[in-house]
Amino acid sequence: MLEAELMLDAKVLLGEGPWWNAATQQLYWVDIEGCAVHVCDPATGEDRKIDVGQMAGAVVGRKSGGVALALQHGFYGLDLETEKLTLLVAPEADLPENRFNDGKCDSQGRFWAGTTRINHDQQVGSLYRLDADLTVHRELGEVWISNGLAWSSNDRTMFFIDSPIRQVVAFDFDADAGSINNKRLVIEIPEGAGFPDGMTIDEEGMLWIALWDGWRVIRVNPADGKIINEIRMPVARPTSCVFGGANLDELYITSASTRMSAEELAKQPLAGGLFRCSPGVRGLPMTPFVG
Repeated sequence: MLEAELMLDAKVLLGEGPWWNAATQQLYWVDIEGCAVHVCDPATGEDRKIDVGQMAGAVVGRKSGGVALALQHGFYGLDLETEKLTLLVAPEADLPENRFNDGKCDSQGRFWAGTTRINHDQQVGSLYRLDADLTVHRELGEVWISNGLAWSSNDRTMFFIDSPIRQVVAFDFDADAGSINNKRLVIEIPEGAGFPDGMTIDEEGMLWIALWDGWRVIRVNPADGKIINEIRMPVARPTSCVFGGANLDELYITSASTRMSAEELAKQPLAGGLFRCSPGVRGLPMTPFVG
C-alpha cells in the first residue's frame, strides 16, 4: 500500500480535473464549486487562482494558447494572461439545471467532457466530444454524473465512469472517427467502498481511480478488474488524479471538502488539498485541445 503526502493545503470545496502541462511543468486543476481554475507549480508550491464566475468542471491545455474549459454553461477558452473567457459552444443551453463535470482530451486532441444535473437527482447527463472545428457531438446519454476518462496507449479502448452506479466501463474506441461502441464492465465498486470519481492511466495500461468517500486511490488492471495496489489518503474524498513531474512519475491527487460536517472537517483538516504520491510507475503525457 502506498501513502499520499500533502503538496498544497488548498482547502478548496471541490477540487477536480487535474491536467499536467509538461512544457511548463505546471499542474492545472479546478475547484468546481469555488468557480475557479488553478495553476500550480509543484516545484515552488505557488498556486494561482483564476475566478471564472461559474462552476468549473475540467481544464485542459490548448494548442493555440491558454486553456480550454468545461464549465457550467459549456465549453470555453481561457487566456491565462488576460484571464478573458471566450464561449466556444454551449451544447446544453436548453438544460439550465445541468453543468459540465469531468473532461479530458483524446490522443487526437478532441476534448471529451460530460454533464450532470446540478443536484444529481435525475439521469439527464451526457458525454460530449468537442472537435478541432468546434463542432460538438453527443456520444452518450442518460448519465447520472459523467466522470473519469482514460484511453489505452494503443488508442483502441476508452474508459469511462458514471459515479453513482459505481461502475468503470470500457468501450472500443475508433481513434480516427472519435467514436465509441461495445460498452462493457471493467470493475464495480462495492457498496460502502466509495464511489469511483476521476481517473488516469499509467504506461503499463493500469487505471488509477479516485474513490469518493473511499479514502483511497486504487490501481486496477482493466483486463480482469482486479485491484493491484492502492494509495491510502488522509481525506475521505479524493476526486481525481494525473501523472506529472519531469519524468511523469508523480501522481497528483485532488480532493474535496464540500458538504462535510464540522465534525468531519475536524477529523480531516487536509480535505480540499492537493496531494502527491510516487507510485513507482510512469504515466502517459497529456494531449492539449487542438481547437
